Amino acid sequence: MLAKKVPPLQKVLLRVSRSASHLARQKYDVIVVGGGHAGTEAAAAAARVGAETLLVTQKIHTIGALSCNPSLGGVGKGQLVKEVDALDGLCGRAGDWAGIHFSILNRSKGPAVWGPRAQLDRQRYRHFIQSELLSTPRLTVLEGSVEELLVTETNPEEPGRHRVTGIRLANGSHPISASSVVLTTGTFLSGSLFMGQTTSPGGRIGDAPSSAGLSHTLRERLGLRVGRLKTGTPPRILKDSVDLSLAHLHAPDKQPTPFSFLNTHTRCKPEEQLPCYLTYTTPGVERVVKESLHLNCHIQQDTKGPRYCPSIESRVLRFPGRSHQVWLEPEGVTSDLLYPQGLTMTMPPDTQLRLLREIPPLHRAEIHTPGYGVQYDFVCPTQLSPALQVKNTQGLFLAGQINGTTGYEEAAAQGLWAGVNAGRSALSKPPVSLSRTESYIGVLIDDLVGRGVTEPYRMFTSRAEFRTSLRPDNADLRLTLKGFEEVGCVSSSRYQEAVRVRDSLQDALTALQSLALSSSSWKKKLGNIGISETKSSSLNGMDLLQYNNVSFEMLASVFPECLSPYMEFSQRLKIEAVYRPHCDLQRKEMERIRREESLSLPQDMDYLSLPVSLSMEVREILDRVRPSTLGAATRLQGITPAAIVHLLNYVRQTGQKEKRAHRNQLGQKEEREREEEQCATNVSLPQ
Repeated sequence: MLAKKVPPLQKVLLRVSRSASHLARQKYDVIVVGGGHAGTEAAAAAARVGAETLLVTQKIHTIGALSCNPSLGGVGKGQLVKEVDALDGLCGRAGDWAGIHFSILNRSKGPAVWGPRAQLDRQRYRHFIQSELLSTPRLTVLEGSVEELLVTETNPEEPGRHRVTGIRLANGSHPISASSVVLTTGTFLSGSLFMGQTTSPGGRIGDAPSSAGLSHTLRERLGLRVGRLKTGTPPRILKDSVDLSLAHLHAPDKQPTPFSFLNTHTRCKPEEQLPCYLTYTTPGVERVVKESLHLNCHIQQDTKGPRYCPSIESRVLRFPGRSHQVWLEPEGVTSDLLYPQGLTMTMPPDTQLRLLREIPPLHRAEIHTPGYGVQYDFVCPTQLSPALQVKNTQGLFLAGQINGTTGYEEAAAQGLWAGVNAGRSALSKPPVSLSRTESYIGVLIDDLVGRGVTEPYRMFTSRAEFRTSLRPDNADLRLTLKGFEEVGCVSSSRYQEAVRVRDSLQDALTALQSLALSSSSWKKKLGNIGISETKSSSLNGMDLLQYNNVSFEMLASVFPECLSPYMEFSQRLKIEAVYRPHCDLQRKEMERIRREESLSLPQDMDYLSLPVSLSMEVREILDRVRPSTLGAATRLQGITPAAIVHLLNYVRQTGQKEKRAHRNQLGQKEEREREEEQCATNVSLPQ
């Protein structure tokens, strides 16, 4: 089943306003500023919780636009998409509708860190989001640019030094009032575009810059700490100018895996999926980069950019002499463009063409749109509450890149949660929060408001302490029930389906646990499955599913009356069985970390070459700060919970080895002293 069929967009566009004077009202419960991934999720979520909502965007036809890469999901990011969908968000269903190349990343590892991902058709994705938004009850869309926020006296019954009560548009029209305002300005907040030595105001090429008044309000009137970040995008290449026979073909999964829990299949049939292609940079690319540095003002500035999606200039300068991957990705079913992932660049357009043609499949490439860089303001997110409301300002919520993150998925997750809380605040309901123990959204928000950012924040599975329980497969059980019963952002139909799934899975687990046999009996029923017959205790069905070569289908073939009703959950039951003991172990690990916070860390430790699994980002932070205790390390921005576990284990193991070595040395010393004493005694004996 595919949960949504998109109506013709022309009919839907009749439901929008292109002028504030045409609005049916001048006061709303919630106003959302910005129509990107954060803004669309925020507006839809606020409307779902029951708030009359207005979405203000510069151009209606760019709502839901994929500004950079035409893809959704990935490792860590795919988990966010699944959670947004579990809370009835938009992007998962949009991905199923627009996807043209589906794959599960990290499949060689455990299912907890699998990364659902899809290449998208830009036009299909944008049309889905627009049709969904423009047909949402209680949601109005207005085309316009926001000049400033309306700031008034605070409500003395609530914390805060300021109160935002609406917006004023740049065209000088009447102000529009609201109980809550959500800012999702993306890269447009005092944004500047860079290409070679040319700079112009803006947040995306082809779009007008945002008003300077909005940034002024945040800095001067509200007194918020504002920083500066940068990002970029690669040139778009004409597909017909590329020799794909010189690149490595990368096929999609044979069977697409939907993002949405409501969908059993995707719009794109398996045989209709498009391939991607892999190629590599050459020494010629490095030569062009180095020869053109004096023409590239963006790369010369020290504004922080995304560590995990750097420009080709940054990669060449940081890792000279290396060959770097370049993925050639389709932009749509009928698109004549390719997106060269890995080639973000900000040099002059003619130099970009020279660089591209140093790569064999691109030796005759033609550029449709050159790459460029963007610098923009962001608000330091430690000034936000877990509801994503500005602490010192009543009624103001922030989501997306304005909070220092990077990526569609991170923006969508924040947008949904900010929209939920903005709507609840407007309806005089208490704020809600998500714990980092129950969701990646909780991890994301806790990292932002608790630790802040010094560079654009990207989600990874390693950031989550409880990632074995925060899996893509169980996001509905973790969040959909809460989303309906406590938050109010989930539809009744989705809730009923989640309840059905929960009850069926529980019945299936009970049935599996009731099937208890000896190991020899299991071997007789299932054949050679690698179970030791020396096991004295009996094994139940859940125990059997922990073996790699045992599937739920195998057990159902032996016990059809008991297990066949649950065949639709076969993969989920297998994953649940495999991870149940790991989840218990993980909880014990985190309890151990809390007990060991006072553990001293050696000040001469060489973090850069430590023989443990730590990312270079974590190593650099530890080497720079050199925390004195494990507890101090846990509070450092950028240090993942997984890194703390590895560090704890290493220090403990090293300490035990040193103790054993010290005991051995003491033992050897005592032995030598006994021998010397014995010798002395022997010498003193009469002959």
